[in-house]
Amino acid sequence: MTQLLGLLPIDKTPGWTSHDVIAYTRGILSCYEFSRIGHSGTLDPMASGLLLVLIGREATKRQPEFLGLDKVYQAQITLGILTDSWDMQGFILKEEPCPKITLKQVKEALKTMTGKIKHPIHFYSAQKVKGQAMYDHARKGVNIKKESVVEIYKYSKIYLKDNIISFEVFCSSGTYIRSLAYMLGEKLGTFGTLSALRRTQIGSYK
Repeated sequence: MTQLLGLLPIDKTPGWTSHDVIAYTRGILSCYEFSRIGHSGTLDPMASGLLLVLIGREATKRQPEFLGLDKVYQAQITLGILTDSWDMQGFILKEEPCPKITLKQVKEALKTMTGKIKHPIHFYSAQKVKGQAMYDHARKGVNIKKESVVEIYKYSKIYLKDNIISFEVFCSSGTYIRSLAYMLGEKLGTFGTLSALRRTQIGSYK
C-alpha cells in the first residue's frame, strides 16, 4: 500500500491542545498507512486557528523548516488584569481599574514594540532551558527569567473598546503573543493579559 504523505491545514478550536489535534487526526487516518505524524508548532489550548499537521516521514523531517516560518495572529488583550500565565487561563494575581487610555496611546505604545525587540518569555512556556521545557522547571518551583529577540513586522486592525485592545500582528517565529500583552500593559501604565488568540497564517499558508 502506498504510504500517505502530505500537509494538512487544520483550523483548531479553543479548548483543544495541539496534541489532541494530532491524536484525533491519527484516528481519522487510521485506515491509511503512514510512518509518522506531527505538527508545525504548538498552539495554546485557549487559542484557535491554523495548525499544520505533517503526515509521513518526509513531511515530519521538514518540521524545523515549518517551525521557523513567520506567523500572523489576531489577538485580544484585556487591560487591568494580571494573571500568573499572562493569559486568561491563569490565576488572577492583580486586578485594578483601568486608567483612561486612548487609541492614539495604544498605537504609540505598539510602535515602540515594532522591529527587532527583546521580549520576556513566560516561565510556563515550552522554551527549553538545560534540556527541559520552562514549564517543567516552573512545576518544580523554579521560575527561570529568560528573554528572546524576535521581530515584529507590523500591527494592523488596531481597536480599543473600554479596557479591551485587539489587533493583528505580523511577527517572526518564536514570538509569544502573551509576552506582547504583558509588555503593552506595562507601557500603558497598567496590566495586560491575553484574552483571545487566533493564528491566521504560517509562512504562505493561511
